[in-house]
Amino acid sequence: MRHPNESRLRANGVELALFDWPGDEPAVFFAHATGFHARCWDQVIAQLPGVRCLALDMRGHGRSDKPEPPYAWRDFGRDVAEVCRQIGLEGAVGVGHSKGGYAVTMAAGVEPGIFARLLLVDPVIMEPENYGRIMAGEHFAAKRRNEWASPAEMEQRFAGREPFSKWNPAVLHDYVEYGLLPNPSGEGFVLACPPRVEAAVYAASGGESIYDAIEAVNIPVRILRARQRTADDIVTDMGGSPTWNGLHTKFANAEDVFLPQYSHFMPMEDPAFIAAQVRELRDHIPARA
Repeated sequence: MRHPNESRLRANGVELALFDWPGDEPAVFFAHATGFHARCWDQVIAQLPGVRCLALDMRGHGRSDKPEPPYAWRDFGRDVAEVCRQIGLEGAVGVGHSKGGYAVTMAAGVEPGIFARLLLVDPVIMEPENYGRIMAGEHFAAKRRNEWASPAEMEQRFAGREPFSKWNPAVLHDYVEYGLLPNPSGEGFVLACPPRVEAAVYAASGGESIYDAIEAVNIPVRILRARQRTADDIVTDMGGSPTWNGLHTKFANAEDVFLPQYSHFMPMEDPAFIAAQVRELRDHIPARA
């Protein structure tokens, strides 16, 4: 299995950790979901041999800086765009899951040319009318258990409960292995995305519309949508899709693929399927003169 090179880049006032698996161009750039990290993509990348792949720890997550809240969602897209500018990325496939889908879309809108195709995996992009609202009260993510004796303890605890029990075991291992950092104030480990940060990101999800950036995206876009959220538990049903089912109509060139057999965590459930989607989009990028 290939191992990435890790580097740190300063973008928009924060230091961000970037992981780069060397290989052939065009490259594939991966952006993760809220509360996750770059290495959650390892099992997808493992099925893209010979392809240059990059994955970013978003601000507040993984090994990147963790400024105090609030967390404006447009900043995630600006960070992706700035990192891609700094490394000279052009004509790549941009892959974003959940919040990462918002981020790569925003980046494509503000920095045309970095991406030639977008794969949006159940992106958190809502109906236009639902923006302009900051979630009231404390999101339940603020109450997540933060301290763990070891990655093995966390993995064992999560393996038996949903949604983690439905994940590919190798993805769960990566999620835990790279999702903890040494506890700076004692023994054991703490979450690499602190609960207060995760809660702040969720709370701001409806604050800033992305539709001005979407209007500037002219490249082909594929949107993968998971099963619908249950009507009686629409707030806490984290496995249901947060994607507006009319999103594809707002892009100049987009296709909507409804996949009710998957939950919102489809990259964790079936990394081989996501890798196949990436290969297909990458294979259709025209050769550069």
